[in-house]
Amino acid sequence: MTTIIRIMIIAFIAVISSVNAQDFQGVATYKTQRKIDIKMDSTKMNDAMQKQMMEMMKKQFQKTYTLTFDKSSSLYQQEAELDKPQVGGGFQMSFDNSGSDVFYKNIKDKKYVDQKETMGKNFLIKDTISPIEWKLGSETKGIGEYTCFKATYTKQVEKRDFSFSGKINKDKNSEEDKEEKEPEMEERIITVWYTPEIPVSNGPAKYQGLPGLILEIHDGKLTIICSQIVINPEAKIVIEEPTKGKEVNQKEYDDIMEKKMKEMMERYAPKKGSKESGFSISIGG
Repeated sequence: MTTIIRIMIIAFIAVISSVNAQDFQGVATYKTQRKIDIKMDSTKMNDAMQKQMMEMMKKQFQKTYTLTFDKSSSLYQQEAELDKPQVGGGFQMSFDNSGSDVFYKNIKDKKYVDQKETMGKNFLIKDTISPIEWKLGSETKGIGEYTCFKATYTKQVEKRDFSFSGKINKDKNSEEDKEEKEPEMEERIITVWYTPEIPVSNGPAKYQGLPGLILEIHDGKLTIICSQIVINPEAKIVIEEPTKGKEVNQKEYDDIMEKKMKEMMERYAPKKGSKESGFSISIGG
C-alpha cells in the first residue's frame, strides 16, 4: 500500500509540475562590461583629455540587458539608454557594434533570430543554435538567492584587435599589407554559473544548453552578470520573433561586417607621408 501511495504522489507532483511549466515565465536583468586596452600616443592630447576619453570608452561597454523567457523561448535586448558619450567638438564615441537590438532564441526548435541595426542598416540574422559541449563542475556559489553551479567549455577564437591609429609604421611594406593572411587563432575557456532552481536551459545571447538558467558569464574580456530576476510576473510576457531587417544567415552577416570594417579602417587611415602622431586605441575580443 505504501508503494502505491508513493507512486500516486510522484504522479501527482509530475502532473502539477507539467501544468506549472506551461505557464512558467521570467524576466532577468543582466549587466555587461568588457575590458579594453587603450594605448594613446599623441603630443596633441593632454593627460586630462586622455583620461576623459578612456572613461567614455569604458562606459560604451557597460550595458544593461533584459532576458524575458519561458520554458522554450526567450528575448534578449538592451535597455534604452541616453545618448552616446561625446568628446569635445561633437565627436561621438561608438566602437561596439557587437550588440543586438533584439535576440530571439527558440531552444525547442534550435534556432535564433538576431535583429541588429548596424552602420545605419537593419539586419535580420536567422540561423540554427549550435550545441555547446559543456563540462559540468561540482563547484557552487551563491548569486543573489540562488545556488549556482560552475560549467565551462573551450572554443577556438580568432585573435582580434581593432586598432584606430594616427601613426604610420614606415618599415611596413605596402604590398605586404595588402596580402590576406590566415587569422591567428587562440584557445579560450568560457566559464559560466547556472542555477537549476530556475529550470530553463537558457541564458543571455547565444549562451544556453545547461540544466538551469545561466546567471554569470566570463568569456574572454566580456563579463555578464545577472542583477535581478522576476519569476512569473503579474503581467503576462509575450515573446515574439523579430521581423525587421534584411534577412541573412550568420556567415553572410559576418562577411558583410568584415568588409565594412576594412573599408572604415582604410577610410580613416592616415595618408601616405603624413607626419601626424595621432593616437592609438586597441580593443580586444
